[in-house]
Amino acid sequence: MSGPVLFSIFINYLDTGLEGILCKFTDDTKLGGAVDPLKGRNALQRDLDMLEDSAINNLMRFKREKCQILPLGWGNPGCSYRLENEMLESSAMERDLGVLVDGKLNMSQQCPGSQEGQLCPGEHQAKH
Repeated sequence: MSGPVLFSIFINYLDTGLEGILCKFTDDTKLGGAVDPLKGRNALQRDLDMLEDSAINNLMRFKREKCQILPLGWGNPGCSYRLENEMLESSAMERDLGVLVDGKLNMSQQCPGSQEGQLCPGEHQAKH
């Protein structure tokens, strides 16, 4: 078996007991959930604490410097979270599996120039 497959089997239990949604892809883990002003924020922080405890118990650790918060949606309060007793930084945009994602799920940054009516590489304009 290859390393990523073994690692996926090893971390398969991580989402047990979490209130939020955990997405796992090889060595990349994303935690998300609906955040209302206080209850959802506290639930997401508890999930982060559980993930951190689980990593410590299994002699693993998250690369905190690679962990960032990306608030999604209109009216998102942009809450603060911590990992390893340090506050996580917020990000306006992240690359996820090669796709740029911003907080409003806007795709204009995916293809520079698309706002000016230019075509993205590989995009074809229909002719009438």
